[in-house]
Amino acid sequence: MSPTTLPAPPEHGHVTFLGAGPGDPGLLTLRAVEALANADVLVAEHEVLDVVRTHARQGVAEVHTDADPSAPGTGTGTPQLTVVDGASTTAPVPAVRDAAHLVMEAARGGRRVVRAVSGDPGLDAYAAEEMLACASAGVPFEVVPGIATAVGVPAYAGVPLRDAQGADVRFVDARTASDRCWTEVGASDGTVVVSTTLDSVAAAAGELVSAGRKPDTPLTVTVAGTTTRQRTWQATLGTIAQTLKQAKVLPSPDGGRPVIAVVGERSAAAQRDRLAWFESKPLFGWKVLVPRTKEQAASLSDQLRSYGAVPHEVPTIAVEPPRTPQQMERAVKGLVTGRYEWIAFTSVNAVKAVREKFEEYGLDARAFAGIKVAAVGEQTANALIAFGVKPDLVPSGEQSAAGLLEDWPPYDPVFDPIDRVFLPRADIATETLVAGLIELGWEVDDVTAYRTVRASPPPAETREAIKGGGFDAVLFTSSSTVRNLVGIAGKPHNVTVIACIGPATAKTAEEHGLRVDVMAPEPSVHKLAEALADFGMRRRMAALEAGDPVTRPSERRPGARRRRSTT
Repeated sequence: MSPTTLPAPPEHGHVTFLGAGPGDPGLLTLRAVEALANADVLVAEHEVLDVVRTHARQGVAEVHTDADPSAPGTGTGTPQLTVVDGASTTAPVPAVRDAAHLVMEAARGGRRVVRAVSGDPGLDAYAAEEMLACASAGVPFEVVPGIATAVGVPAYAGVPLRDAQGADVRFVDARTASDRCWTEVGASDGTVVVSTTLDSVAAAAGELVSAGRKPDTPLTVTVAGTTTRQRTWQATLGTIAQTLKQAKVLPSPDGGRPVIAVVGERSAAAQRDRLAWFESKPLFGWKVLVPRTKEQAASLSDQLRSYGAVPHEVPTIAVEPPRTPQQMERAVKGLVTGRYEWIAFTSVNAVKAVREKFEEYGLDARAFAGIKVAAVGEQTANALIAFGVKPDLVPSGEQSAAGLLEDWPPYDPVFDPIDRVFLPRADIATETLVAGLIELGWEVDDVTAYRTVRASPPPAETREAIKGGGFDAVLFTSSSTVRNLVGIAGKPHNVTVIACIGPATAKTAEEHGLRVDVMAPEPSVHKLAEALADFGMRRRMAALEAGDPVTRPSERRPGARRRRSTT
């Protein structure tokens, strides 16, 4: 019998033209996330790649349609090919005449290509040309709409485009608008949304005035819309140039940055004071240092983002196996043979250590059958649930070892056939839980499941930001995070807001010469983030009541305040 011959892959793959929205990765549609997860190749400009690459699978190729001046070997305009996980070096893509040919080149050999564009593909003239090129070449494609920049940015700026009277809305791209276009929108009394650049917005305002709009017509201008760098100015058509000059925005080297300007009597300045929901978030734009690994800080970082902050995770400890693993191996075997009534997890790392040992022995969550499981804190409980184990006991009050002991039942020889507890923990853990369990009548196998050591120093850029005041706040979740961060990166600048999870951590911070500004009302990382958000909101409200501009801590230096107060 002759061997089976596999069919050759199709010459052309499939292209998805995908709208990446105006900049916030959270605005990607469900269909966009699905397409990205299945893509073999991403084709996009650099700023768009930053938005979509989070949802791409490991190993997907990225084709840049413009050269990244910071990348090795770039600067010639030749598109570059990189890999998302950074495992390979950059390599030039075969020369192509334009983006349309680049897309089709990427689709060769049956590959699934995502061509991501800013905003919505239907409003991108180049995307339309690329679709026509695919159609002519017989390359199948689909379109995944995205939130148009001209619609999404005003929404984030708190500028509604229509009111109850249903005013007419016109959209203008100032870079391609003709004299006839300006005349038409100038003759209208509806809302005009202008896509332009920072250094051309005053010229666009002048075009509208020349076309018939009154100079006192309200105007808002938003740069970096839907991102935590967003900034909005309110003015009129006649005063926008002076407003930007007074704000020291122009002239500037980044005057070519895209902006969205909204012009209209009812839609702009009059209502923005009450509707600016995004820029008025309590920690808007704050760069917050979180001294934890990305895995540990995931939910905390998400919470900080919900307050408008930009979290930056810096690990201060590294986790390593115990020096003598035999004790851990005996305990895991005892878990299977019925030696324990309870197992208590005090950290996510303890869950990870036991899970890795299980995998080493070919075990899974079924080995916990008949054993009661306790967890200190929500994150530890979530790690167990991800492992397939639902905890039987989580503290109802304080999320700590002391809180767990408050709810832990005493040993009862009638109801508890076994009197032993397996406690996998760090080598530097306190004895609180062990002593409390013994007092309740339990025997405890206190086992070192992992060791904590000081992490390697962060990159030089991060160290300089810490010492130079580049961070607006730092969250300390334990005394060890204070000692380790100062040890590997230096002491945070005195303009940085210091937030501590409890009195012991605050005391350690003060011993290191730090001023503690915020302390959590209870020892919980999420309560700590809430406390920092409350601090930020009070700071914001105080500035507004005083008539001062709202600034971040890193934008104001004590020396600058002293100089202003003496003039």
